[in-house]
Amino acid sequence: MAYSFGARSLARLEGVHPDLIRVFKRAIAASPIDFTVLEGLRTKARQEQLLAQHATTTMKSRHLTGHAVDAAPVIDGEVRWDWPLYNKLAPIIKEAARVEGVPIEWGGDWKTFKDGPHWQLPWKQYP
Repeated sequence: MAYSFGARSLARLEGVHPDLIRVFKRAIAASPIDFTVLEGLRTKARQEQLLAQHATTTMKSRHLTGHAVDAAPVIDGEVRWDWPLYNKLAPIIKEAARVEGVPIEWGGDWKTFKDGPHWQLPWKQYP
C-alpha cells in the first residue's frame, strides 16, 4: 500500500528545509508503515514549553531553524509510541535520505536522551 501525507502533515512541513521535505516525501511514498509529521518548524515559545515539560533538553533545537522533523508511525489511524515501530520506520527514512543524497541524523541513534520521532539535518553539513 502506498501512503502519502495528508493536509496536516504537509502543513507541519511548512518552513522546514527543502532537503528534509524531499526525504520525508520519498519516505512516506516508499513506506509499508503509515506515519505522520508531528512537528517541523518550532517557535521559541514552543521550545521553552517543551523544555519546561522535560520533553527536550535544549534551547538549541534544530526545530527552531526548520532543520528537524518529528514523525510517528500511525496504526489503525492512531499515532503510536512503541519503540519497535520506530525501529521499523528508521531504515525507511534513512534509505530515503540516502537516495536523495541528504545526510540525516535520527534521535533514536543518540547515546543519551533517545528520541524516536526526531530526525534532523546535521549541524556540520547544515550550519
